[in-house]
Amino acid sequence: MNPSLSVSRRRFLVQAAVAASAPLILRSWAAEPPANSRINLASIGLGPQGRGLMGGFLGHAQARVVAVCDVDTNRREDGKKRVEAYYKNKAESGVAQGCQTFADFRELLARPDIDGVVIAVPDHWHAPITIAAALAGKDIYCEKPLSKSVHESRAMVRAVRQKKRILQVGSMQRSMREFRVACELVRNGLLGKIDHVDVGVGGPPVPCDLPEEAAEPGLNWDMWQGPAAPRPYNSVLSPRGVHGHYPNWRHYREYGGGGVCDFGAHHFDIAHWGLGMDESGPLEILPPTDWQTAQNGVRLRYADGVIVNHTAGNGIAFHGEHGDVKVDRGSIAVTIGGKTIEKGDGPLRDQLDRVEKEFLGQAKVHLYPSSDHLGDWLTAIGNRKMPICDVETGARTANVCHLVNLAYLHGQTMKWDAAKEQFTGGTGDASWLDINHRAPWQVG
Repeated sequence: MNPSLSVSRRRFLVQAAVAASAPLILRSWAAEPPANSRINLASIGLGPQGRGLMGGFLGHAQARVVAVCDVDTNRREDGKKRVEAYYKNKAESGVAQGCQTFADFRELLARPDIDGVVIAVPDHWHAPITIAAALAGKDIYCEKPLSKSVHESRAMVRAVRQKKRILQVGSMQRSMREFRVACELVRNGLLGKIDHVDVGVGGPPVPCDLPEEAAEPGLNWDMWQGPAAPRPYNSVLSPRGVHGHYPNWRHYREYGGGGVCDFGAHHFDIAHWGLGMDESGPLEILPPTDWQTAQNGVRLRYADGVIVNHTAGNGIAFHGEHGDVKVDRGSIAVTIGGKTIEKGDGPLRDQLDRVEKEFLGQAKVHLYPSSDHLGDWLTAIGNRKMPICDVETGARTANVCHLVNLAYLHGQTMKWDAAKEQFTGGTGDASWLDINHRAPWQVG
C-alpha cells in the first residue's frame, strides 16, 4: 500500500441517505441504547445507493451518523442536510446533531471517534478505501461487488483480518428469507445431488468510449477517477448534482464489471451459498464459442462435477436429481419428486411458510438467519462475530464474477486452484488477476 494512504489519513464515514427526491424510509426499533454504546458511522459515497444506506442506518437506534464524504459538493452538502434534519426532528436531548462533511475519505478516516464506515462508491474505489479503513481501525460495510480483481479481493481480506475488523458486504440477498430457504433445501439434500445451477444476470462490461462533456461544477473529477486511468468527464459516469438514478459507470470495464459483477455479485453469491462454496470456487471456467460477442454462456465446473451456468434472464435455479428450486427476489418455485410444491406466485410469506413446514421442519442444516442486513452488521460490530456476508465470502463471490468476465475477455478455458487462487495446468495468465492502479492508489 502506498505511503500516501498512511493510517494517519485513513478514516472514513458511512454515507447512505435516501434516494434523491424520496423521503427517508425508516424502521421502528427497540428502546434507545445508552449513548456510550452507540456506533458512530460515516457514509462514503452519496449516490442513490449511499443515500439509501444512510437512511437505513439513521433508523437504527444503536447507530449515529456523524459524517459524510463525497467528491461532489452538491451531494456532500445534501447528505449533511439530510442527516441533520433527521436528528433535529428526533429532538433527543443531549444528542449531537451536527454532521461533518469531507471531500477526501482519508481526512474522514483520521477522525478517531468514527467506529465504522459505509462505502457506496463505484467499484474501482472499493479496495483502496476498504483497505485504508481497515488499517485505520474502522469496521466496514462495503457495497458489492467487493473488488475489481482477484488480487484486490485477497488484499482486502488480509487487511481486514490483520486489523480484526468487522466487514459486511452489501450482498443483502443473504438477509432475504426466500434465498435462505432455497439454499437450505439444497444443503439438506431435498433436491438430491445437484447437477447444475443456472445464474441469470447481465453480460460482461465494455471499454469506456464516452465523449468529453463540460465539467460538472463542484465535482473533483480527478478524485472520482482515483485509481482508474484519467479520461475526460462524462455525466454518464458521474451524473450531475443530486441524482435519483443508478449511474451507468458499472457498464464500463474501467470502473465496474458489467451485469456479471453488478447483479452477479448477488446471484452467484446465492449459488455459492447453496453449494457450500463460500470459501472455495470453481475448478474450471469454460467460455462459450462466441465469447467475443456473447452476453452469457460461460460455464463454471465445481467439485463433484456441478456446473454453474451464466444464463440470460434473472434469478438462480438449482437443478438436482430429485427436483428443482428457482428463486429470485420476492419469488420461489419448488418442484420435488415430480410434484410442484410452489409455482412462484401468491404471497411470498405463505409460500415460504409451506415449504419450511413440509421440508425443513426436521432439517439438519440451518443457515445463518438474518432479516436485516444493516442491523446484522451493527450486531456483529457489537459482539465481534462475523456477519452474514463476511469479507472472505464477498471475496470468493467477487472472484467468480471476475473469472466469468475473464472468460468473455480472453476466450480461454481456464483451470483454477481455488485454495491458492491461481491458474493451473498452463492455462490463464497471472497478470489477468490484477488491474492497473493509478498512483498513489496502488493496492498491495
